[in-house]
Amino acid sequence: MAKVKVASAWLDCCSGCHMSFLDMDEILIDLADVIELTASPITDIKEFSPVDVGIIEGSVSNEHDEQVAKNLRANCKILMVLGDCACFGGINSMRNLFTIEEVLHRYYSTESTTKDSKIPSSEDIPPLTEVKPVNQVVKVDCYVPGCPPSAKAIHYALTELLAGRIPVLPSEMMRFD
Repeated sequence: MAKVKVASAWLDCCSGCHMSFLDMDEILIDLADVIELTASPITDIKEFSPVDVGIIEGSVSNEHDEQVAKNLRANCKILMVLGDCACFGGINSMRNLFTIEEVLHRYYSTESTTKDSKIPSSEDIPPLTEVKPVNQVVKVDCYVPGCPPSAKAIHYALTELLAGRIPVLPSEMMRFD
C-alpha cells in the first residue's frame, strides 16, 4: 500500500506546533510506516510537490507567508492547520492593533539602537501585511487549535485523516495538559 504523502510548513509562529508533532515520540515510528513526509521546516525542504495532506503552523503575516500558504494549498488534497496562530491569528494578531510603521519602528528602533539605525526596506525583509489566520487566505479542511496543540491532539487528527475522515477534535483534546 502506498504511503500517504504529507508536507508541512510554518509561517509566522514560534514553531511550538511542530515541536508538539515531534513530541509524539515513538508514535512517529509507527506513522513513518504509513506516511511519507515530503517537505517540512524540520527537513528544510521548501518546495511542495503534490501531496495528500498539507499541514500549516502559524499565521499569515507577510506576502511570503501568503505565497507559502497558497502554494501548499495548491499542492494538497486536504489542508490541516495546527495551533492558534494558524486557526485564529494567535498572539501575532495583536500586531494588528498598530500600523505597520509603528511595528517596524518598535522592532528596529529601541533604546539600544543608535540615531543612525534604520528600518530595513522591503528589499531586506518581506513586506508586512495585516496578520490573518490561514483560512482568510486559502481553504482549510481541518483545524487543530491549541498553543500549541498537544501531541495527542495532532496524533488524533492525523489518525482520523489516515482513516479517510475529517477530524473533529473532542473537547478534552482542546486544551494542553
